[in-house]
Amino acid sequence: MTLPAVDVVVIGAGAGGGIVAEQLSLAGQEVVLLERGHRQNWAETRHDELRSQRVTVLGNAFGPDDEHYVRLVETTPGEFRKVLPSEGAYNNIAACVGGGTLSYGAMAWRYMERDFKMRSTYHAPAGSTLDDWPITYSDLEPFYTKAEWEIGVSGQAGANPFEPHRSKPYPMPPLPLNTEASLLFAAAGRLKWHPFPIPMAINSVPYQDRMACVFCPYCVGFACEVNAKNSTAVTAIPRALATGHCQLRTEAVASKILTNDGSKATGVEYFKDGQIYQQPCRLVVVCCSATETPRLLFNSANKLFPRGLGNNNDWVGRNLQGHAYSGAYGLMEHDVYDGLGPGARVACCDFSHGLPGGLIGGAMIANEFIRLPYLFSQAAVPPDVPRWGIEHTRHVRTYYKRTVSAQGPVQELPVFDMRVELAPDLKDAWGIPTVRLSGKRHLNDLEVGKFIAAKSEQWLKEAGATRTWKKLPGTGISGGQHQAGTCRMGNDPKTSVVNKDCRIHDIDNVYIADGSVHVNNGGFNPSLTIQALAYRTSAGILKELGRSQGAR
Repeated sequence: MTLPAVDVVVIGAGAGGGIVAEQLSLAGQEVVLLERGHRQNWAETRHDELRSQRVTVLGNAFGPDDEHYVRLVETTPGEFRKVLPSEGAYNNIAACVGGGTLSYGAMAWRYMERDFKMRSTYHAPAGSTLDDWPITYSDLEPFYTKAEWEIGVSGQAGANPFEPHRSKPYPMPPLPLNTEASLLFAAAGRLKWHPFPIPMAINSVPYQDRMACVFCPYCVGFACEVNAKNSTAVTAIPRALATGHCQLRTEAVASKILTNDGSKATGVEYFKDGQIYQQPCRLVVVCCSATETPRLLFNSANKLFPRGLGNNNDWVGRNLQGHAYSGAYGLMEHDVYDGLGPGARVACCDFSHGLPGGLIGGAMIANEFIRLPYLFSQAAVPPDVPRWGIEHTRHVRTYYKRTVSAQGPVQELPVFDMRVELAPDLKDAWGIPTVRLSGKRHLNDLEVGKFIAAKSEQWLKEAGATRTWKKLPGTGISGGQHQAGTCRMGNDPKTSVVNKDCRIHDIDNVYIADGSVHVNNGGFNPSLTIQALAYRTSAGILKELGRSQGAR
């Protein structure tokens, strides 16, 4: 069924897509926002830890579901197996209005100036495609500021001495320190480090007619029952719909971008309610994630791009990155858990760059979000404690409130063969070819991980931990909810997929606004950078649409 034409189709209603839909519809463009999941409310999931986005024993509360989706994942070199979304190896991104921002932990980090010029700062070691971004931090700074104020971020400007320059303070003060964070803050000071409150996309005071955080421990992995967590589901998307220029179509699964014989997209084909629809449009913005965006481009191959849109130089799906999380756990002699969510409150950026021994990159280190009982029992007990039985029960009972942790998202080096590609002979429930993931991390990531874990352990011991143990990354596929890099931006079409405005090279009217355009992923949670780029990309699109309308 062919529908009446609109100006723009945005595919994916997550961190980037929600913002693009808002910005374009506020400017009067007629926008269709497609989302493969549905519009959730808190009552659907509530405080069910076994269906949270971190624990999927009973399925993914925020999608995608095991009945409709599957992937192939390389589990050992050269060997692949089918993986469902409820399995960690799937590298899941939520499927719902708001995407991962509905259930994320909401750390809202700016990347550092050096993160945008990694090749110039260090070099590109053998086995890595490390490069500079085609834009600088200064180019993105106004849009970081816009994201902080439009989405809502609480923090303390100037508290982090390593923070790059900013044109405006945070719109809200930081969340207050809880018991664990207070101990760690003091310990970091004794180590001569530079602790500061974590910037969070969570209301510390009432903001934009929404409540302040009630310090519920059911935060990361859950929707917020008072809408104090600033997802695009409660910020940008409602504002887009209020314009009357944006149509949100949920449970609409995009199968391909339609093109003419030249280098223009003409619309999007999608499935909804058992039917195939064709939505004509003047421009397409893809915001599906670093694994699903390449899949859509591959499945949109045409005569001009036989290997997939934008893929004539074989860079679509390459350089998949997540974060090589590293850190440590510690046991205290007294209770440090006070039940005040979200838990993560204090961080240090002393080791984001400038590590010894020629190591490239680094990570911020922060205390961890509250681990609820099931996840705690699986992930936060010492390696010598059994995972079941009476000894396990005794340990959890004794140390649930006495366990501290600190960790950091190690900035991974992009690797050409860490990749997303179409899986041969495997399709989803709609008959759309699915993907397979393969590759391994660069050795630098593992060495940086060891360094960050050692510093995390040092921090916990200084805070009073009587026993500690490290958490180190493995060598395998990286992605997860911080996935990025598979459609990187660059000036040279031979080594990138989109230009500095996030438009696909050689295609006049297809843009990408998700983490896949990141040249590298920084040593920070990427959501605020995705959103800042979405604001910047939207501004560029509106300029281009204005030029084309003026020429008619």
